[in-house]
Amino acid sequence: MTLREFLVGELIDIIEWIDESGDTMAWRFSRPRNEIKNGAQLIVRPAQLAIFVDQGEMADIFGPGRYTLTTDNLPLLSSLRGWKHGFASPFKADVVFINTKQFTGQKWGTGNPVILTDAALGPVRLRAYGTYAVRITEPARFVRELVGTNSLFTVEQITDQLRDLVVAKVSEVLASGGISVLELAAKYGEVGGRVLEQVAPTFHQYGLGVSQLVIENVSLPPEVEATLDQKTRMSMLGGDLEQYARLQSADAIREAARNPGGGAAAAGVGIGVGAALGQRAMTYSAPPVPAAAPVHAPNGAEPPPIPTDLWYYVVGAERRGPVAASALGGNDQVSRETLVWRQGMAAWTPISAVPELSSLVKPER
Repeated sequence: MTLREFLVGELIDIIEWIDESGDTMAWRFSRPRNEIKNGAQLIVRPAQLAIFVDQGEMADIFGPGRYTLTTDNLPLLSSLRGWKHGFASPFKADVVFINTKQFTGQKWGTGNPVILTDAALGPVRLRAYGTYAVRITEPARFVRELVGTNSLFTVEQITDQLRDLVVAKVSEVLASGGISVLELAAKYGEVGGRVLEQVAPTFHQYGLGVSQLVIENVSLPPEVEATLDQKTRMSMLGGDLEQYARLQSADAIREAARNPGGGAAAAGVGIGVGAALGQRAMTYSAPPVPAAAPVHAPNGAEPPPIPTDLWYYVVGAERRGPVAASALGGNDQVSRETLVWRQGMAAWTPISAVPELSSLVKPER
């Protein structure tokens, strides 16, 4: 020991802890050779406890306040030490400060989906996440089970373990709760309360308590959510398949228009989807082009040929036509991405992919 350390040990007689980190759960007071002077001042601030540990055995515990350390207010430590007639020399003991405040905003989340059977949807995979608050409820158990001989113990050192405990109970409650996925959003509070009840005994083994547990979100896989959205849209349209097909076609066309510079792959996907959905719309709503009525020319002359250059095209969600090819070239509502169809074609196709029409419509600048 250096002279400076010796002098500091002899002169300093105030034992206190000011936590500036915000996440420290326990801190051990350090003195040279753990010697505490008789008559030293112990200061315990609000939301703190001070535990005296003698040779690994928990002795006296002090709550918030200011104390002068003598044999009169250290009965357990004095008994362990055998000081029957008081003492004047320094005594050895560890002082562990405990932070009893709530440690809020601790996050939890399911690393893997929870598989369960829903009454309305059948087998589904769910993910959930939220927060919880933890605090030290049994200081002696906490020091014995977690702190040990550490000089410092932070909430981060046990976060992973606590999160796993919470996630396990959340998964269990979701799988056995009997609550439909479609009703979960209205029952987050109920589910959180049940999880809190089940996880509390597990935290208790570490001397900890869960003061709050919040479920922020329970979600389905994106593809299932998309299917539910489509089902909702279909329901809003009253089950009208024709109107639904038109709506899908319009969505595909609109999406392609929003990404004109998205590259060939993005354009191909948008156009392909639009064409496929457009063909579906045609299945429901596009009758074949009516045949022209016979024309009887006077004087036995040959009648004019039946026009075959008639095209249908899509503007927004509406099918228009039939019109001649020349009418497409001068139409301000028609672009090279406009979907067209005529009798004999297998599906709706963008004008840019129809050789006989692509030259009629100039690309946009």
